[in-house]
Amino acid sequence: MTGTDAFLWEFIGTALLLLLGNGVCALVNLRTSGAKGSDWIVIALGWGLGVFVGASVADPTGGHLNPAVTVMLAVNGDLDWGLVPFYFLGQILGAMLGAFLAWAAFKQLFDANNYDDAGNVTGANKDTGGIFFTSPAHPHNGWNAVTEFIATTVLLMFIAFGPAGGELGPLSYFGVAFVVVAVGLSLGTPTGYAINPVRDLGPRLMYAFVLPIKDKGSAQWNYAWVPVVAPLLSAVAVGLLSIAL
Repeated sequence: MTGTDAFLWEFIGTALLLLLGNGVCALVNLRTSGAKGSDWIVIALGWGLGVFVGASVADPTGGHLNPAVTVMLAVNGDLDWGLVPFYFLGQILGAMLGAFLAWAAFKQLFDANNYDDAGNVTGANKDTGGIFFTSPAHPHNGWNAVTEFIATTVLLMFIAFGPAGGELGPLSYFGVAFVVVAVGLSLGTPTGYAINPVRDLGPRLMYAFVLPIKDKGSAQWNYAWVPVVAPLLSAVAVGLLSIAL
């Protein structure tokens, strides 16, 4: 596999993941959405199915879609370190494109979000950032990093030691998707379960600097390091553990 292949397939797969993942969050939260107010299980299922779709399309590269997966497989020797930058670049740019496409798909609903049916400004739905990036239930970033580390470790342990044994492929994507659903349902609410640095950072950048959404909320940059650093630390830990075992 060449670096160009790694970049291209990870770019496409991650864009699909974020389109569907940010899309389900928009579907549940925007004021004029027919599914507004749907419960947490809808979001968890939407993200899990997004992983399945994106990873299946990106099968030529192993469907990582996540720098934590890439680092874990590089640490344990299953991936050439020379390909890692190409994976990373495809993943972050794909995440940014996916966020843009999710905004485009829901553009009319974003435009109507801060107005009631009579066209009056309400301001009640101003903070749309959570549609694109994660935020914690409580502002204690040390413990939030612990949560993200634990949640990411569940995902990476399945990839490293589960039925796929570190070799992702078409059938194992079903399993990975269900692990993402399980993490969301069981561990998701303290931090929004990024468990993937680009899943959070790419859309956060797009929301803060690119997407033309009226009356944006804060991009919460004081928290942004948690969903980047904690999953990568988990990747190193699980990679080293898989070598030891």
